[in-house]
Amino acid sequence: MSEQTPPGRAGDRADKLLLARVSEAAGRARLGRRRATYRAPLAEPGLWWAAAGGLRRLLWAGGRTEARAGAGARLDLYEHGLTVTVDGRIRVVRYDTTVVRRRRVLSPQGLARAHLLVDVDGERIVLRSGDFGHPEAWEPEIRRAVTAAQVPRALAALAEGARLVFGPVWITRDKVGSRGTSLRWAQIQRIEILNGSVAVRAAGRWQVWGTVTSGIPNLCVLHALAEHLTSADRDDD
Repeated sequence: MSEQTPPGRAGDRADKLLLARVSEAAGRARLGRRRATYRAPLAEPGLWWAAAGGLRRLLWAGGRTEARAGAGARLDLYEHGLTVTVDGRIRVVRYDTTVVRRRRVLSPQGLARAHLLVDVDGERIVLRSGDFGHPEAWEPEIRRAVTAAQVPRALAALAEGARLVFGPVWITRDKVGSRGTSLRWAQIQRIEILNGSVAVRAAGRWQVWGTVTSGIPNLCVLHALAEHLTSADRDDD
């Protein structure tokens, strides 16, 4: 016998079924416990996907959309990653393996902040600040979680002599550089991420190495590593 859904409860049933699918996908990726859920504002057209092998941009002035978030669109944050659900399709991201880039992209209101992430299948996802409610909460939380998941492994790699590359910027245990310029950590007075740019102060002068438009990956991880390495050199002195 098929189960009948009481009048007015179809939405509740659909939400429960969707939540079950989201939980199953998160379980397969071992994301751990769910920490927060953010839903798409009802008035927003929503976010769009970028497939691997070339970013198919959304052009709001008559262009083609990849996917439009409806009332069921949701962003779920977990201990070890997140899920993004639009039009019934569930995408999964792990904090320890993803790549995050910060950009500005087109939206119906003009340019908007956006985070580009890579999911567990190697495809890119674009999360605009207006795609889900309370971006002031989920945007910094994603960056914090990615940093916490990736910095320990990066420090271990540096200790073994690895050279890590963040777009135009590279770092080793002893130096940081970009293109033809390099400095020892002991020479650096300060390093900041300013409006998406890597700004390095040495010998009383600021140098800008790469900007948000150059697509610096995992800027949050780079900043945390730089702070650790500069403070470690000061402690050694």
